[in-house]
Amino acid sequence: MSFDLDVVVVGGCGHVGLPLAMAFAGRGLRVGVYDLNPAAVERVGSGRMPFEEPGAPELLAQVLSSGRFEVTTDASVVSRAEHIVVVVGTPVDEHLNPDPQVVPGAVAALSAHLRPGQLLVLRSTVYPGVTALVEKLVDRLGLDVEVAFCPERIAEGKALRELFELPQIVSARDQSALMRARKLFEVLTSQTVELLPEEAELAKLFTNTYRYLKFALANQLYMMANDFGLDYERIRQGVIYDYPRAADLPAAGFAAGPCLLKDTMQLAAFNNNNFVLGHAAMMVNEGLPLYLVDRLSRTHDLSVLTVGILGMAFKGDSDDIRSSLAYKLKRILRFKAANVLCADPYVTVDPNLVEEAELLERSDLVVIGAPHRRYADLAIGKPVVDIWGVRAQGVRV
Repeated sequence: MSFDLDVVVVGGCGHVGLPLAMAFAGRGLRVGVYDLNPAAVERVGSGRMPFEEPGAPELLAQVLSSGRFEVTTDASVVSRAEHIVVVVGTPVDEHLNPDPQVVPGAVAALSAHLRPGQLLVLRSTVYPGVTALVEKLVDRLGLDVEVAFCPERIAEGKALRELFELPQIVSARDQSALMRARKLFEVLTSQTVELLPEEAELAKLFTNTYRYLKFALANQLYMMANDFGLDYERIRQGVIYDYPRAADLPAAGFAAGPCLLKDTMQLAAFNNNNFVLGHAAMMVNEGLPLYLVDRLSRTHDLSVLTVGILGMAFKGDSDDIRSSLAYKLKRILRFKAANVLCADPYVTVDPNLVEEAELLERSDLVVIGAPHRRYADLAIGKPVVDIWGVRAQGVRV
């Protein structure tokens, strides 16, 4: 069967799907982007990025003008492509339990548009065993479609560099699907790593969990040093200086975002909740805002102060507020302080933010909530709490 598109990315207007779709189109493939969000589709189709990503606006303009890139809310576009990349991950509920049926459900919703000879690639993080569930679904529906799992490995803010530089994990049950997946991603990168689907599913979860555990270690060490009146960042710099075995010891800070905690809890659920290190990491990382407010309460009468939080994104130089612990800090401070003001130069989706200048004028105390680089030299003129070390003036609280 002939196809007039090389790839369709399902869920393609998000942080994972859109950089991938643009990267494929930038390398000469004919690409379709299918997304259920009409506002995002309209925005992308008109050449405007729905989120911050370095280099993305220029690449979006390039691929749109090339004629090789189209964006739509019409699911029938799926039937036109040889490769279908599904960027739908496994969510967790309010109790941090994963729902492994979401991805198969998304594939089932597309089944009327799937055609013989297509390769279906699962791209987002999935609960272990979900690839097998999708394979069974495809068989049950009688679809002549091959299935692969090729997890994304990019970091926000580095997507359009890492898509080309990082090795790509590819996995499939049979050799034909594996070779097709490898050929597809070799359009972007020359290095691929072949695993079984279950190995690849765990590899992705292990990757994010490892990062979450590292951040928890750093935050625990930060609290330990801070409780003894010592500056963790000075100690860390001494530890890592010209010492390769400790070079990856992180700075302190909020470990948040849409993936790290979620994937750590998915791994815990996969192992029957027998993951002491993972649960301990959650307690440390999620407890950091509480620790910070407790320390401030010992040295300040918060009940009479207006506290400003500079930066509400979950990471530096980003506009993404998903699972940001700056908002947890805000909730705790609203209970303790007379008033709380929040500002972020990148975030556009929160109508409750104030302008940076207003925050600096009205606040008695300022907390760095996200390590935006612009804060390093910002004239604040008020006491500043900076556990990230952005301002290089110590991290003691």
